[in-house]
Amino acid sequence: MRTQIGIIGAGPAGLMLAHLLQRKGIESVIIESRSRMEIERTIRAGVLEQMTVDLLNETGVGERMMKKGIFHEGIEIRYNGKRRRIDMHHLTGGKYVTIYPQHEVIKDLIAARINAGGKMFFNVSDVCLSGLDTAKPNISYLNESGEKEEIICDYIAGCDGFHSPSRQSIPAEIRKEYQKIYPYSWLGILAEAPPSAPELVYAHHEDGFALHSTRTPEIQRLYLQVNPEDSIDDWPDERIWEKLRLRLSTEDEWTLIEGPVIQKNIVPMRSFICDPMQYGRLFLAGDSAHIVPPTGAKGLNLAMADVQILAGALFDYYASGETGRLERYSEICLRRVWKAERFSWYMTSLLHRHRDYTPFDYQIQLAELDHVTTSKAAAQSLSENYVGLPLEFEEQPLSVI
Repeated sequence: MRTQIGIIGAGPAGLMLAHLLQRKGIESVIIESRSRMEIERTIRAGVLEQMTVDLLNETGVGERMMKKGIFHEGIEIRYNGKRRRIDMHHLTGGKYVTIYPQHEVIKDLIAARINAGGKMFFNVSDVCLSGLDTAKPNISYLNESGEKEEIICDYIAGCDGFHSPSRQSIPAEIRKEYQKIYPYSWLGILAEAPPSAPELVYAHHEDGFALHSTRTPEIQRLYLQVNPEDSIDDWPDERIWEKLRLRLSTEDEWTLIEGPVIQKNIVPMRSFICDPMQYGRLFLAGDSAHIVPPTGAKGLNLAMADVQILAGALFDYYASGETGRLERYSEICLRRVWKAERFSWYMTSLLHRHRDYTPFDYQIQLAELDHVTTSKAAAQSLSENYVGLPLEFEEQPLSVI
């Protein structure tokens, strides 16, 4: 099989890249190890930055999002029983975030791919990349019938997640990996209940962190900080609700609306970056290149930024033979990635209970919570990062007087 761009992975990064390329008449083939049903039904968080919302709308796949999404103009931060709202809409000149689950984004992009007649193959295995430093890189794999297939292309986009063969195809001697493992995990639940708050609630408590999010008017998503050694068996439903009531409690006796728990899982917390994000004719995008803790809500949005940058560089190449942006893809992406990692680390450090903190450390953490929720400058910085930094292809330093 011959195509211009071979794309490994049918997550948000791979699907959006194919969608952007198709709109410019550039051919691509997507391969995915999971089934279509599995990726469309795997429920994942979805806090979309303004940039991501605009991208989906501008490329014709935002109709369902605009009907079903929930638009938030701020967030609430709780600590010491206090409730303090950060008005991101006001502080960022009218921007907001949209709650629209990742699997719904995937459904929209798959539908667009099918409508455009694009090639997409599910349930593949034994994916292998070769010839990355030649003019004809190659992807071989076994199709769902167990037969060997091969894709010869101009470029390969590795959008295949953290455990990707794509990243492992970059030689170890030139691949530098940065990682931080956090000393806690998140226990997440889906509950059949109406929302208890109009916007996301981030709660710091001496007992640990909690988050009240939402999925639909009938389904809520809630999280608890737990020990990384914990298992689901350690957390019966009543214990979960007890801890949520405690950690989300306020001085004004706010009430948490409870309901049947229909799903629960434990998610480890880590930060990860691969540098470089390219090698020869291979380009990494999304989780194959970087992982952020979910506290900053940046994972899907970083993937969308990566593929916009990559698509723009590929447009240059196919329109005029210009390879400048392709050669600088990793450099351009990593500036944004490190800023997102910094913000996600900051939010994680700000809100979680750190068991190794001294009494002095803990009081500094409370002072930071007080500062960010009472200082306009601090709240504006948090808001600017939360709704999403602008997508910049070149460095734009501030003027210094």
